[in-house]
Amino acid sequence: MTLVQMQLRPTDADALRTTMADTAKEAGPRVWDDMTVEVALSVMAGARVGHLVVCDEDDMRTGLVTLARLTTVRDSSGYTDRIRLRDVSGAAGHLPPAVVGLAH
Repeated sequence: MTLVQMQLRPTDADALRTTMADTAKEAGPRVWDDMTVEVALSVMAGARVGHLVVCDEDDMRTGLVTLARLTTVRDSSGYTDRIRLRDVSGAAGHLPPAVVGLAH
């Protein structure tokens, strides 16, 4: 058996460090984008975290949602229990009319 030693080129090592740093910043419970705001708030409370990593149906990260953002949506006059995380994290043109003013 022959042992092979691999060395990363500096650009690969830098990219790996950046990716690891990004992942560390985004660590937290992963949830699907079809979860409702109310359920997401419950998950945050149970996990005692201030944000959730939002994923699509293929478990690919699509965004990050914060407690402050979800609280703002829930407290808005147009809030309904049918608003999903994908509605909150999208561009203003993709949000239900009730939460268009909240997209920042």
